Amino acid sequence: MVAQGFTVDLNKPLVFQVGHLGDSYEEWVHQPIISKGSPRFFENDILELLTRTVWWAIPSVWLPIVGWLIWTSLKRGGGISELFLTLLGGIFLWTFLEYSLHRFVFHMKPSGYWANTLHYLIHGCHHKHPMDGLRLVFPPAATAILLLPLWSVVKLLLPFTYAPAFLGGGLLSYIIYDCTHYYLHHGKPFKGISHSLKRYHMDHHFKFQDKGYGITSKFWDIIFGTLPPEPANKIK
Repeated sequence: MVAQGFTVDLNKPLVFQVGHLGDSYEEWVHQPIISKGSPRFFENDILELLTRTVWWAIPSVWLPIVGWLIWTSLKRGGGISELFLTLLGGIFLWTFLEYSLHRFVFHMKPSGYWANTLHYLIHGCHHKHPMDGLRLVFPPAATAILLLPLWSVVKLLLPFTYAPAFLGGGLLSYIIYDCTHYYLHHGKPFKGISHSLKRYHMDHHFKFQDKGYGITSKFWDIIFGTLPPEPANKIK
């Protein structure tokens, strides 16, 4: 835990320590600690509470809002077929955002105290403590803040009738993403797509941190050439 003469004390709140690692932060944060424990981030109890979210809070909070958004488009006169296609459009857009955010924001190369600190808060903590079940999904309060500018853009670009349904599709896809992400870390699939996705995501954590950015699918990794290499025993 020593980097550039600085030691991260895992028994103390971590967030305001990691910035002191400087250029060694990137190496430190990708040396995972395999424990289901949830390390303390902040000295302040309220801030600490805001960083912890149980997985089921995501569908509990956001599914009713998805339903309300779809209903709003229906009340505005949207046809069923058009609404269905609009929902699919929102779902598809989120898969691209999922990939892009993971690759270009969550895996940015921070430099300096505050950049290291911010990166640790938004994603570095997940790579350092990948089995921390209370920091796997995004806190609803933070999601709500991010939705406000996104909703402004959607309203600007899409027809009045279908804008709510499009946002609802994106939000539904986000719910699937967060719940899938939790399952890939804590579920125990033995075969099929879920087993393949779990192995794929674990490879991202433990073997190829610069590959395999997709969570719910490999689609955008295929498109943009960021698939992890195949295991040697599969190469003919």
